Amino acid sequence: MSDDEKNGGVFEDSIAGYLAPVKPYLDDDSVSEVMINGPDEIFIERGGKIVKTDAKFRDDQSLLAAVRNIAQSVGRRIDDENPILDGRLPNGSRICAFLKVCSKKGTTLSIRKFSKSSPTFADMINRGSITRDAAYFLEVCMILAKNTIISGGTGSGKTTLLNVLGSRIPKADRILVIEDSAELKIQTDHIVYFETRHADKEGKGAVSIRDLIKASLRLRPDRIVVGEVRGAEALDLISAMNTGHGGSMGTAHANTPYDALVRLETLAMMGDSNVPPAAIRRQIASAIHIVVQIKRLSDGSRKVTSITEVIPEVDEHGKYVVQDIFKFIQRGLTNDKKIVGELVPTGILPSFMGEIITNRLPYPKEKFKAPDWYLQMKEKNKDAA
Repeated sequence: MSDDEKNGGVFEDSIAGYLAPVKPYLDDDSVSEVMINGPDEIFIERGGKIVKTDAKFRDDQSLLAAVRNIAQSVGRRIDDENPILDGRLPNGSRICAFLKVCSKKGTTLSIRKFSKSSPTFADMINRGSITRDAAYFLEVCMILAKNTIISGGTGSGKTTLLNVLGSRIPKADRILVIEDSAELKIQTDHIVYFETRHADKEGKGAVSIRDLIKASLRLRPDRIVVGEVRGAEALDLISAMNTGHGGSMGTAHANTPYDALVRLETLAMMGDSNVPPAAIRRQIASAIHIVVQIKRLSDGSRKVTSITEVIPEVDEHGKYVVQDIFKFIQRGLTNDKKIVGELVPTGILPSFMGEIITNRLPYPKEKFKAPDWYLQMKEKNKDAA
């Protein structure tokens, strides 16, 4: 048992009284997130669906006491001068809180619960999040050390997929994981985890993701994994990908694979670097090989909706060149509003097909053949346009 798991029980005992109104949901394994929008409005996420509960706190002071107790337990500070708390609980769950000075409904708290099990591709296949062929193609990408970005919205399953992909990296590789709040649980032999540190009361001692990426390059990493790319560290990760750290990965908030590349470009220009936008764009096109898009759909299910290759060049207009290798096609709805669809190959061979053959990986060209109905649908859409 890890130190975090041991401390989890101590944490629960220390604030059980403060969080009594929502404790049944925190103890319920089917609930993945608890969202407290002020003392009188509490929602939970269960099975991908967000549901309002009847639970309430006595008043805002009771909720505020719980938040302050949580902050103390995790060694953070929250007050009128620092009204936002973002951190990880000892049991691994992620918390985010806002005080009343920032939140009009009163003290606001979200607890995204820690998964007790380590997810696998088999779990995702059984849930219908990905097909067997698409999962094995991503495993091939891990074996061939293709730099990968997982793109999606909040709560879409990016961290889960990153855990799964990281666990398919060859065991001989040394992986350095860098996160703002430690959430990843990659199952492999040689892995080192790093976590950022906030400044103390005097504004000193802060360690950023950029600091960790730069320093980690001296630790002889084979691959670098950044839990979430959301700042100027994008440029450092891209540089690492382009300088011998193949198979590195990260996640980004974006709605499409192309948008994910544009977001990385924007983030890379946020720092104090004077690199021209055109040069950053070329670096990104050269560094990123695969973008995996994952979404939480309207029925609450989480699905990989595209696996897209980035061609290492920009076109004559300076735009990224991408091609979908697999794409999710929705074909209808059931009577109970469940989405019916399929993640299918588009018929496009990845540009690294030669590497797959050379390395004798059992993934034949036939796996990329598009189904007839998909080709007919494309033709029909083309005619309609």
